[in-house]
Amino acid sequence: MLISDTMTHKKKSSIKTAIPGPKSKEIFDLEQKYISPGTQTIATLSQIVVEKGEGCIIEDVDGNRYIDFFAGVAVSSLGYNHPKYVKMMQEQVAKIHVGSFTTKVRAELSKMLAENAVGDLYRTQYYSGGAEAVEAALRLAKSYTKKTEVMGFWGGFHGKTLGVVGLIGDTFKQQLGPLPFGIYNTPYANCRRCPLHLTFPECNWACVDFIREKIKTETTGNLAAIIVEPIQGTNGNVVPPEGYLIELRKLTKEIGALLICDEMITGFGRTGKLFACQHDNIVPDIITIGKSFGGGYPMTGLMSRDEIIFSKPFANPSGSSSSYGGNPLASAAAYVTVKTIVEDGLVENSRKVGAFMLSKFMKLKEKYPFIGEVRGKGLLIGVELVKPGTKEKLDKETCKMVFFECLKRGLITMSYSPDIRINPPLVIDEATAEEGIDIMDQAFGVLAQKM
Repeated sequence: MLISDTMTHKKKSSIKTAIPGPKSKEIFDLEQKYISPGTQTIATLSQIVVEKGEGCIIEDVDGNRYIDFFAGVAVSSLGYNHPKYVKMMQEQVAKIHVGSFTTKVRAELSKMLAENAVGDLYRTQYYSGGAEAVEAALRLAKSYTKKTEVMGFWGGFHGKTLGVVGLIGDTFKQQLGPLPFGIYNTPYANCRRCPLHLTFPECNWACVDFIREKIKTETTGNLAAIIVEPIQGTNGNVVPPEGYLIELRKLTKEIGALLICDEMITGFGRTGKLFACQHDNIVPDIITIGKSFGGGYPMTGLMSRDEIIFSKPFANPSGSSSSYGGNPLASAAAYVTVKTIVEDGLVENSRKVGAFMLSKFMKLKEKYPFIGEVRGKGLLIGVELVKPGTKEKLDKETCKMVFFECLKRGLITMSYSPDIRINPPLVIDEATAEEGIDIMDQAFGVLAQKM
């Protein structure tokens, strides 16, 4: 059953104090005395201290209520305090919450994932962090192919641990070397900003041919896998043209490598399909899953087929395991999350409300010349801010103004960058989405007056 938005909408956001409020500021400042720097930008900029949440609404300790277009970077798929989630977690924590043994809930989770798998990717292994799952996927690819090299993409992001930091396709990895050997990056099919200065479809997939040349000239010809995000999340929810994954699938078969689709952000209904690779109707060799998988609980994993996942040394006793991955509480979180997404029609809700939001943002693009592009699938939307009449992105200090204007009106969104990322909980309805977009419209209006 889809989320209903037919009833008269009551305003969800409510701001009672300056932002941050006095209680938030006191607690935030206390934590800053002891916590490490480098926490998430959205938290350090806002300085709000969250108290509770319900649906798509977050309330801080000062009683301010915000519509959430952030969802912990697409983590809170069911929103906050979903009754099914709360009930399942309460029941499980009262039984047993940790351990490496088989539990009924993990067995049921594994069966449900197999029943909803892409193609024949019926086998799952569980982890607790995204980078951990990606590293496991790379180990699996190397175990199966007996090859050692990996290709990623400019603009890509697969985690911050040393084993995968070389796959980050931007400046983040600078001063973190030396990087692991055998990792290469290549341009992504970001057609708006094509580094080859070509136009799609006249280019005839020149970026894929470029990978072929890179393999010939830069690698030792020992490529175990190409790892790709079906939509690049950290890079601004960048959507490649239709058919891109089909071309990469052809290439990996050509060279005897595996195709790994990193579906951490795009998986479990986020893009209007259960998995984003289904938009191109391909079956990768490995899928990595996480973020919304546990509905907020740290739960990640990978999915593959028998032929691959039984490869050694990955399949040796304890060769693919994790102390925390798939523990009873994590399995309960993932089970109720995926079950609710499937049974409550949240994949279709993502498609429906996402299309509604895209249409609203397209109208804002017509209204404001500094909106250079609106893109997305389902509830994974990107809005690019530029200097009017150019493709030059606005500076981050200007964008922070948009962020604060949204925040003080009751909207949490990743608008402190020229590539605004919008990924609300999958339970959002059109009325709540529209209220949030109206707030963004007001914030853009402030920016327009200052430009």
